[in-house]
Amino acid sequence: MRQSQLFYKTLKEGPKDEKSINAKLLLRAGFIYKEMAGAYSYLPLGLLVLRKIENIIREEMERIGGQEILMTVLQPKHLWQETNRWSKEIGKVMYKCKENKKELGLGPTHEEMLTDIIRHYVKSYEDLPLYLYQIQTKFRKEPRARSGLLRGREFDMKDLYSFHASQIDFERYYEKVKKSYLKIFKRCGLKAIVTEASGAGFITGFTHEFQVLASGGEDTIVFCSKEHFSQNKDITKFKAGDKCPVCKKGLLQGKSIEVGNVFPLATKYSKAMKAYFIDKDGKRKFIIMGCYGLGPSRTMGAVVEVHHDAQGIIWPKEIAPFLIHLIPIENRKRVKKISEKLYRGLQNRGIEVLYDDREEKSGGEKFAEADLIGIPIRMVVSEKTLKKNCVEVKKRSEKKVKLIKIKQLSRFTF
Repeated sequence: MRQSQLFYKTLKEGPKDEKSINAKLLLRAGFIYKEMAGAYSYLPLGLLVLRKIENIIREEMERIGGQEILMTVLQPKHLWQETNRWSKEIGKVMYKCKENKKELGLGPTHEEMLTDIIRHYVKSYEDLPLYLYQIQTKFRKEPRARSGLLRGREFDMKDLYSFHASQIDFERYYEKVKKSYLKIFKRCGLKAIVTEASGAGFITGFTHEFQVLASGGEDTIVFCSKEHFSQNKDITKFKAGDKCPVCKKGLLQGKSIEVGNVFPLATKYSKAMKAYFIDKDGKRKFIIMGCYGLGPSRTMGAVVEVHHDAQGIIWPKEIAPFLIHLIPIENRKRVKKISEKLYRGLQNRGIEVLYDDREEKSGGEKFAEADLIGIPIRMVVSEKTLKKNCVEVKKRSEKKVKLIKIKQLSRFTF
C-alpha cells in the first residue's frame, strides 16, 4: 500500500476527552474514528488489524470443531420472555424498539436466539455434540462507556456455543476451549491468565475470565506467578502476599483487562426454552450447553494497552496492519528508484508493505509517524545506506538498527 493513497490522518496529540491509552493512540494514529461515547468506526488501518484478529480466532475455532454461523442482530421479545431476561439481568442493557406494535431488541448476546435454532434441529443424541460460533457486532446500553475499545456500547464479539449430551463431554470441551483461547491471545501478542470470577447474574453463577495484566485495566486480580491460581478481586478471599492455595508461593495483585470468558450454562437455557434430545435409551433429556465469549475489538484495545511506548503503538507481527514500513528519506532519483524496486519485490514475495512514498514529508516526520502507527519492521532507504548497497532495518520493539545488503533481502526472513 502506498501511504500517499492510504485513507488515514494522524494527530499530534490524543483527544483530551479520552483517558485510556488505547483510545488515545488508536485515534492519534488514524486506526479508528470516534462517533460518540462507546462507538467507534474502524478506518482502513484499524480494520486490517481487526480482521487479522478475527482470522486468528476463526483458525483456532475450526481446530476445535467450531462451525461459523451468523445470527440476526434483531431479536424478538418472546424469545427473551421464555428465559425471563427481557426485563431482568442483561435485558436491562438491551437497546429496544417497537415495530408494528411488536417489541424488538438489538442483540447484546445470543443465547436465546441459538437455543431457539437448536431446539428445531437437534432431536437425538446422534446430533450431539455441536459447536457453533459467530463473529458479530453486539449492542449494549453500557452505563460506563469508556476506555476506548475496552468498554463500548457497540463492539465486535466472537461467541461460541457448545451443545452436549453429557456433563463429561461438556467438561472435556470446556477445557479444550480454554486452551484454544490461550493460544489465540498468544498469537495476538497477549499473555492471558485464566481467572475465576462471578458470572454477575448475566449467564450463570460463575465463570472463567481471561485476564491480561495492564496498568490501564479496569479489573483487579489476585494471582500466582506460576499460574496455579487466579481470582478476580470481586470474589476472592485472598490478597497480595497470601500463600497460593496450590503451590504455597506468595500471591500477587495487579490491574488487568478481561479479554474473554467461558461460561458453563448447564441446562439453564435448554430447560427454559424446552430444548430436548432423545438419548440412547429413548429418554428425553435437556441439552447441556456452554458459552464462550471473546472480544476481537477488546483484544485490539488490550494489545495497544500492553504494547506501546512514548512514541506510539508497537503491533505484534501476526495482527499488524502491515509487516514492513518502507521509508525513503530523500527524494533523490536513485533513492526513489531503489525504493520502488524494493516495494514491488516485497509485494511479489507476499509481504505486506506500507510504502511511504510521500515526497512532501521530511525524514523526521516520516519516522515520527512510523513510530506512532507501530508497524513491526521499519526499512529505510537513503543515499547513505545505498553507498553501502544496503538498507537500514529496525524492529519497532527494539532500538538496534541493522544494515542489510539489498542483494540479501530476497533471502532475508522478516
